Amino acid sequence: MTGYLTTHVLDTARGCPAAGLEITLYRITDGQREHLKTLTTNADGRTDEQILPSEAFATGTYELAFHAGAYLTASGTPAEDPRFLDVIPIRFGMSEATHYHVPLLLSPFGYSTYRGS
Repeated sequence: MTGYLTTHVLDTARGCPAAGLEITLYRITDGQREHLKTLTTNADGRTDEQILPSEAFATGTYELAFHAGAYLTASGTPAEDPRFLDVIPIRFGMSEATHYHVPLLLSPFGYSTYRGS
């Protein structure tokens, strides 16, 4: 099997997918971030393409940066200054060539993630 990476974002405060949220993918090598791709979630809270497709997949350490602050502002969530959650980085390892799914459950004052399927 060839590996690939997907994600989706759910707005748990509003009870809906987080549409229009920007996500940036980085590969981490020797502590340095290398920008690979930036995508935006669709109406289903998913990206229209795999974050890291099989042809670009390699094992290693990666980081997804979820631009939650801009999404929360655009969705009408009242902003405090500074906003409690702005950019949410999730650093994780992919050790085998398989499907990795890293979702984000988001609210203005908290989030969670897990290795999905």
